[in-house]
Amino acid sequence: MGQLGSLELREEDPAQPPLPRPGEDRLGPLAVRGVEALRDGRGWRITVQPMAPGTAVIPPLDLGDGRRAPELRLAIPRTVPCGSAWVGVGGGGQDALPRLEFPWGWAALLLLPLAAAAGFLVRARARKRPVRGRKAALRAMAAHWPPATRDRAALDAAHAAGRNLLAAVFGEEARSWGPAAFRARGLDAWADWSRSLDAARFAPEPQDGAAAPGRGGPQPPFPPAAALLAALEAK
Repeated sequence: MGQLGSLELREEDPAQPPLPRPGEDRLGPLAVRGVEALRDGRGWRITVQPMAPGTAVIPPLDLGDGRRAPELRLAIPRTVPCGSAWVGVGGGGQDALPRLEFPWGWAALLLLPLAAAAGFLVRARARKRPVRGRKAALRAMAAHWPPATRDRAALDAAHAAGRNLLAAVFGEEARSWGPAAFRARGLDAWADWSRSLDAARFAPEPQDGAAAPGRGGPQPPFPPAAALLAALEAK
């Protein structure tokens, strides 16, 4: 609808004289926009413009010399370029605007900077997790070493704090190291730590008021915290 097209009015019988020029401004519902003679002189090319959709009926034309052109029917579709739907204003159901879906795909592109920032923060936090674990283990070690008393609860807390610090520095396998393993790795201060804690934690209880060996007698001294930390810093 509204697109210019052309119709040819031609005399096919060579015995007939050429057709006269049509002078109408309209051909049925079609508006005439131009008339041009054919190269062979046997007719005319008429440029028309359909102004309404549907079937355009051009009634028989009286050419003025007794000849009449036959009736012509043309289907006029209502379309737009690129194949999209034709939409009018104030029409019926066929003129209703199509439902526009929210462009989730394009909107998701706006989340890419936020996703990149979140990923960066997660990676940075993951990289700093071992550092935070070592700092927490150092604070726990400073709070429990040396043990304030020689009762079992204080000794166990000091042992757990030391093992957690070793695991944070050397890995989980360090939780099972004994004096020999510490000395093999050049951690003599920690070998003394392990030996003194084992002697204090596992010494037999005194019986009948007598001092038991290791509990009432001399025991290996607890190494100072500074020596333990210095050994870790050297590693």
